[in-house]
Amino acid sequence: MVLSANDAASIEVAAQRLAEGSLVGMPTETVYGLAADAGNASAVRRIFEAKGRPSDHPLIVHIAAAEEADWRAAVAPFASEVPDFAAALMTAFWPGPLTLILPRRAEVAAVAAGGQDSVGLRCPAHRAAQALLQAARMQGVMGLAAPSANRFGRVSPTTAAHVAAEFAALSEAELLILDGGACPVGIESTIVDCSRGVPVLLRPGMLTPAQIEAVCGQPLRERDGEAPKASGTLASHYAPRAPVRLMAAPQLQAALDLLGKDAKNIAVYASQAVRVNKNLPHRRMPDAAADCAQELFAVLRELDATGVRLIWVETPPPGPEWDGVRDRLVRAAA
Repeated sequence: MVLSANDAASIEVAAQRLAEGSLVGMPTETVYGLAADAGNASAVRRIFEAKGRPSDHPLIVHIAAAEEADWRAAVAPFASEVPDFAAALMTAFWPGPLTLILPRRAEVAAVAAGGQDSVGLRCPAHRAAQALLQAARMQGVMGLAAPSANRFGRVSPTTAAHVAAEFAALSEAELLILDGGACPVGIESTIVDCSRGVPVLLRPGMLTPAQIEAVCGQPLRERDGEAPKASGTLASHYAPRAPVRLMAAPQLQAALDLLGKDAKNIAVYASQAVRVNKNLPHRRMPDAAADCAQELFAVLRELDATGVRLIWVETPPPGPEWDGVRDRLVRAAA
């Protein structure tokens, strides 16, 4: 069942379904999430089952915007401690595409956290997501566990149609989808571990390290062996059916020139400078990182749907603004 997220009645129906333990496809500014009541262990297990996701791979819990920007109170139902630098990040970037890993209250969200003592929390900026979170809260649902609404390891969804295609086997009673249009950011949130006293980057997104460090007032550390598990950090992830190959533009062009008219079963996502056989499925990669991120997953799905055996992608340019896009493509190609 797909309902318009612009309809207040649809939001209420979705909130009621969440309170009853059902799943809801929820639009956010990053990607669509497969949402369930984070406090309902049975409902959260349905997320893992529907996605085919390992139960020890934690989910991100989404919360409603804080009243009067009191973020410590907003996360209190799930977090046992909020370091000052984490509170500063909330104030600067929430609602928005940033997930913070915080120490978890022992009595809540254990299933959503994959059994860890920490929990990932995010306040999404999408209007429909906030409306749903507020309506669900009125039903007694304090937060929504919501990983990307796709089969585990596959390309994340950025439209309601993507969600419907991923879970076509689920009945209308099992899954309701709110259609909030295409996601404006297009890749998942930046994840910062705040559970060990210093900020540690676990997953890049569209927020740059410099932006985060400016708010924290301290260096952003790199992921280490002591970091908690977090969504989207496995080596292989975000992958279409066709294998993805990343190549520098000269290498990609040389391979295309070598194959010439014999190039078959290949799709290409590259900058305008690459000359492509007109018979090959091809999309031009935007020059701006934000524009590329917004369309990335939709383009991978589109090229994959042509039935090609390989998808060749030009390696994104250097620079921190491209880190999130580069991370997704490296994992897709793993």
